[in-house]
Parts: sequence; structure tokens; C-alpha cells
Amino acid sequence: MVKIFIDPGHGGADPGAVANGLKEKDICLMIGILLRDFLNKEYVGHRIKLSRETDISLTLKERTDLANSWGADYLVSIHVNAGGGTGFESFIYNGRYANKARTSQLRNNIHDKIVQDTGYRDRGKKEANFHMLRESRMPAMLTENGFIDHSSDARLLQDLEFLSVIAWGHARGIAETFGLRKKSSSSKRSAKEPNPTKDNGLTSKNSIGKQNPIKSKGLQQSSSDDKSSAQLQGNGLKSKSIGAKTQDSEKSRVMNHQSLSEHPKYHIIQKGDTLWSLAKRYGTTVEKLMAWNQSVIPEQLQIGQKLIVGESRDSMTHHTIRPGDTLWGLGIKYGTTIEKLIALNHGIDPKRLQIGERIR
Repeated sequence: MVKIFIDPGHGGADPGAVANGLKEKDICLMIGILLRDFLNKEYVGHRIKLSRETDISLTLKERTDLANSWGADYLVSIHVNAGGGTGFESFIYNGRYANKARTSQLRNNIHDKIVQDTGYRDRGKKEANFHMLRESRMPAMLTENGFIDHSSDARLLQDLEFLSVIAWGHARGIAETFGLRKKSSSSKRSAKEPNPTKDNGLTSKNSIGKQNPIKSKGLQQSSSDDKSSAQLQGNGLKSKSIGAKTQDSEKSRVMNHQSLSEHPKYHIIQKGDTLWSLAKRYGTTVEKLMAWNQSVIPEQLQIGQKLIVGESRDSMTHHTIRPGDTLWGLGIKYGTTIEKLIALNHGIDPKRLQIGERIR
């Protein structure tokens, strides 16, 4: 049983890098949660522990102490870059140690899968004297998943679907590297399903893998070492059905449909439409579109078909800014994007939200 320790960087009083209305700590936490749930949903033969599941402060020593005391077989520390650049890079410890060759081989395999699945520019497989890599007793790698202060990377990092792509790259790399077995019930990705990197300026080398579970619903946690659900409300992030049972997921889909029944917004399918493109256009997700339209088959959209794509402007939700709010967090909370929030609230400054301000 392979023991994987996932460390979402920063948290609590330490936001990490901050730029473009985004905080590194929020992005790292979401990738870590998604990575855990992809592994638990799709594979067997492993156990998982996270250094944090909520927006809490942890010292670097506390993180490595947790991994070491648990007896982890592998550690991955998730981060987002800053400082003028673009793309993906990873690190292992740069010192001399007995298992360095194996550590490098494990990192290389996972690094390659992430680059393939995201289409990120490959900035290289690097070494550094980072605490998480130096003080961990097991092979460890640290990933830097795009630049929060680069406009193109930031647009991707505010997109929950793209964070799923990043997490899936980590999951696929870890699973293949450690020989985790696929669950027999794992659904295969349809060859016709839209490529989430298609419309963001990146070129995916393998269309995000043949069995990417991004479209699957009701991601379930199976490791007894983790809590039954991720408590993300503290930072405005919401995980998609994390820890939910299948029957709860079905109930949720029905309730989502009913909650929009009074004031739905509709779209008439036109040539070239996909659920991915509609989700991007209306500031929602593929999962929500499928929940609101129970009979829709993603690969068989019919021209002229009428789909619910959200709520009409008449029933638009308002939010009163509270301490700690960011447009990134609000976008995730309400299933929209930073661009749409800015468009709906003319004159709003993403970097200077006013407590008590009421926005749409």
C-alpha cells in the first residue's frame, strides 16, 4: 500500500504569492483536494494524507514532521510560481543523499505527465535546497504550477476546470509511477469530449490523457486517513461533491435543476457548441450544465436543442464583501469567473475590494 503525502503550499496567515486577484494558498489547496479525490476515485493500492484540508497556518517543520511520522512513501508539495515567467517546473533536493537517483526518476515521470496534460511550457526539472525536499525522509518533489503574476497563466489558474487538469496530471503521474491499479468502475474519457486546453492558448500533447476523470461527478474519498469532506468554506473555495455518495450526488443534481426552474437562462445549441465552450461562455462548469440538463449527452448535442445555462439576470445573486474575500474566491463560490464579475460590477477594483460593498 503506497502512502502518498500531499502538501498544499502556504495557507492561513501565509497567502503565498498574490497577484491578479488570486492567492497562491487557495490555488494550492484546490489542486491538492482535487488530486486526492482523483486518486481515490480512479485508483486502488494507496493511502493519502494531506498536510492541510482547510485554510490553516502550518510551519514547514510541521508539514515534514507530519509526513515523516506518518511514514509516507512519497511527498509532493504543490505551489504556484511568481516573479516573471510562465509555465511549469519541478524540484527535488539538490544535496547528496542515498536515494537521489530514485527521487529523480520518480520526479521525472510525474513531471512529464503534468507537462503533457496541461500543455504548459516546460521550464525544466530542477534542484533546490527547499525545506520540504531536504527534511522529508522519503522521496519528494515540489511542483510550481504556472505563474500567478503572468496574465496568461493567471487566467488559467482562476479556472477550476484547468485546476482539475493540473490535478489530473499529478494524479496520472503518481499512479503510473507507483503502479496504482485502476478501479474497474472508472469511466473512460470520451475521445469526443472537449479538450480543456483547447481554448486557453495551450497545446496539449495528449489531449489530457485517455482516461481523464474531469467529467466524472461525485468524487469520493476512500482513504480512512482523510476526513469525510474538505472544509473549504473558510477561503471561499468549494470542492465539487467531494466526499459525496452517489445517491447524494443524484439528489444534488435534481435540487440544482429545481433551484433554477423559476428563473432559468437558456441557450439554443448552434453548430460548433460544446458543453466546455458553453461553460466558459456563461461562467459555469460542465458538471453544472449536466446537472441542470438531465437528459443531455455531451457528445450528442443537437443543433436547435434548448439547454439551461444558468440563472437569468432577474434572479442574480448579490454578495456583500467580507474580510478576506477575493474575486477568485467569489468566482469559485458562485460558479463564475473573475472576468464576469468585473463585467457585472463596473468600476470594481479586484485589488481593493471594500468591506461592506455589495456586488453582483
